[in-house]
Amino acid sequence: MPDIDIDFADRTKALDLLKHIDARIDSTKKHNTGVYCTGVPYNPIDRISTLDYKTAEERGYFKLDFLNVSVYEGVNSIQHLKKLLNMEPIWNLLLEDEFTNNLFHVNGHGHVLRKMKPTSIEQLAACLAIIRPAKKHLLGKDWDEVFKEVWTKPTTDEYYFKKAHAIAYAHVIVVQMNLICENLTSLAD
Repeated sequence: MPDIDIDFADRTKALDLLKHIDARIDSTKKHNTGVYCTGVPYNPIDRISTLDYKTAEERGYFKLDFLNVSVYEGVNSIQHLKKLLNMEPIWNLLLEDEFTNNLFHVNGHGHVLRKMKPTSIEQLAACLAIIRPAKKHLLGKDWDEVFKEVWTKPTTDEYYFKKAHAIAYAHVIVVQMNLICENLTSLAD
């Protein structure tokens, strides 16, 4: 079953326009981001699926994750986003905790970035995967070895990052890095 995440600066604006049912993690907890836009069984009082998301998937229901990604609040237009995506970031900034602790998904993981020293989207995506339990053993390995295994689905139930998610999030981090640098440059002018 495909796993689709959709990023929004404010997910509530999108959800207000869309008929949906919130997903459930388990019998007691609502999923933070998951929604169904199809006829999944739900509780009419709280409008949350009566099935946990794993059971719903087994039964063929398709969950979408609508994510709040505040990084996009600093993007002024499509052209601005394209500019930020196409700019080569200052990769050495990923070696500084003062900088990385302000970044989406890698804050608090400076030790991984300092050890791996990513200098491309693909390497940054692999670092995002290495942060997850199933791929932690790749920390400190050379890039050839990392790329032989990092995107292989683990045989255990340990949490891991799929390649598509990691690549997408690496792009978001690059946008954020470039936004921070752009804002610092405009402050200096």
